Amino acid sequence: MTVHRLTLGDVLREHRRSRPTGTAAVDGPLRLSYTELDDRVNRLANALAAAGVGRGDRVCYIGRNSVRLQEGLLAAGRLGAVFVPANWRQSADELAFVLSDLAPAAVLWQSEGIGEAVRAARGAAPEAAEARWVHCATAARETGADEYEGFLAAAPAEDPDGDGDGSLPVLGLYTAAFDGRPSCALLSSDALLAHSATLLWLRRIEPGFTFLNSGPLFHVGTVMFNLAALHAGGTNVYLPAFDAAEAARLIEAERVDHIFGFGPMLDAIAEAAGGHDLSSLHFTAHSPEWDARITVGTDPWNASGMGGYGQTEVGGMLTFLALGMGGAGGAGRPSPMVQVRIAGPDGGELPPGETGEITARGRTLFSGYHGRPELNRRKAAGGWHRTGDLGRREPDGTITFIGPRLRMIKTGNENVYPAEVERALRAHPEIADAAVIGVPDERWGQSVTAVVQREPGAALDAEAVIGHARSLLASYKKPRRVVFVEAVPRAGRLPDYAALDAEHGGGGYPGE
Repeated sequence: MTVHRLTLGDVLREHRRSRPTGTAAVDGPLRLSYTELDDRVNRLANALAAAGVGRGDRVCYIGRNSVRLQEGLLAAGRLGAVFVPANWRQSADELAFVLSDLAPAAVLWQSEGIGEAVRAARGAAPEAAEARWVHCATAARETGADEYEGFLAAAPAEDPDGDGDGSLPVLGLYTAAFDGRPSCALLSSDALLAHSATLLWLRRIEPGFTFLNSGPLFHVGTVMFNLAALHAGGTNVYLPAFDAAEAARLIEAERVDHIFGFGPMLDAIAEAAGGHDLSSLHFTAHSPEWDARITVGTDPWNASGMGGYGQTEVGGMLTFLALGMGGAGGAGRPSPMVQVRIAGPDGGELPPGETGEITARGRTLFSGYHGRPELNRRKAAGGWHRTGDLGRREPDGTITFIGPRLRMIKTGNENVYPAEVERALRAHPEIADAAVIGVPDERWGQSVTAVVQREPGAALDAEAVIGHARSLLASYKKPRRVVFVEAVPRAGRLPDYAALDAEHGGGGYPGE
C-alpha cells in the first residue's frame, strides 16, 4: 500500500495544489511560483530520464547556490535517483575523486569561477566519461550560452512520478574525511522530512517563511533550512556565494525571516548593511550592532542560540539546545524523531556522567555511505549509528558534546580533517612527513597549521607548502602557517598530536 507515502516530490506536488501562486524561489531576476517550480522539476526529471538517469543513479551538481540545485534534488528524487551537490570550492584533484567515487549518470555544472577545476576533474575521472554533462549558467549572472534551460525546454512537463518510496536515498552529501578521503552520506526523503518537521516546530516556521540561502548548499546546515522552507510552503532566496552587502540588500528586498550565518558572517552583514532595513530577520542575538538591526528571535531555536549537536549523517541536528535550555548539557536534548545512547567500547549503554561514543537511531538518520560497505557495517554495528563523537549524558537527561573521537579542526564553521590535509602534503616529493594541528584563532575558531619534515637536502619553504596544499585542496583546508621540524613525533602509526599541540600552540578543538 502507498497511502503512507510522503516524499520531497509529494510536498512540492501538494504546494502546487494548495499554494499554486505562492513564491517558491527567488534566484536573481528569476521568480518562481510553486506551479512554475513543479513544471521545471518535471521537465528536468524527464530530460534526465531521457539521458539515461534511472533509479539508484547519481546526479552530481558542481556549482554555486541556485534554484537549479533545488530543482536537481527534486527532479532526481522523482526518478528514484540520488542528487549530490559537490563542494565547488574544492580543487580539481578533490573534484576528480568525487566524480570517480560517484560515477554519476549526469553532471550539472557551472563554469563561473570554477570551470577550469571542473574541466580538469572531468578529464581525470574516467568514471564520469559516460555521464550527461549539462552546463548551468548562474541565473542572469554568467554570460554565454545556458545549456540547462534548453535541456529543460525540450522535455515534457508531465510528472514522471517515479519517487514512490520515501525510504530511498535522495540526497548525498560528502563528509567525514577521517581516513584522508571523504564519504558520501545518503539521506532519504523520510529522513529529510522528519528533520525539517522538527525545525518547523522549534523555529516556528509557517507558510510564507523566507529563507536566504547564504551558506553553501553542499553543507547540511544550509540544506536543512532550505528544505524546511520548502516543507512549509515558504520561499527560498538564493545567494550564489556569501556577499555581505548583497545579503543585506536581499534581506530587505525579500523580507527574509532567516539566514544561514555564524559569527563572522553576521558581523560582515551588520557592517555592510548601510541603510538597509534588516528588521524582517528573526535571528539569534549576537552583538549590539547585529541585535540593533534585526529582530532578536524569541522562538526556541533562536532564543537558545541555535545550539545543539549534529552531523550530516543525522540529517543536520541530533540534539537541540532548544529542548534543554537551562540544563546541564551544552547540547540540549535529542530530537523527538530519534533515540540517543552514550555507548562504551563494547556498544553497551553507559550510565549518566560517563563519557562514551554518541550513538543514535531514528527517523532522521542517513541510509549509509555510498560505496562503503565495510564502513557502513562498522558504523551501524548493533543497530545504532556510531557517530564517531564523544559525549556524556548528564543526570538531568541532557547531552554534553565532548569532541570527535578522532581528530578534527573547526575553522570558520568548516570541518577540516588532518588526515586529508596530511595526505595532500605527503604527496609533495620534497616532504618526508607531515602532521596537521589546529591553532586557536580569534576570528575563525581555529587555523590550520602544518608541521612539516623535509626530505634530506630539500629547500622547500612555507609558501611552496601552502601553494602545494592549495593545488590539491579547497582553500579553507590549506595551512595558514607552516612549521619545519627535523622529525614529526609519532605515537604508534599516528603523529603524536598531543606533543605537537604542546610544542606549537595547538588547541581550541571542537568540544574544548
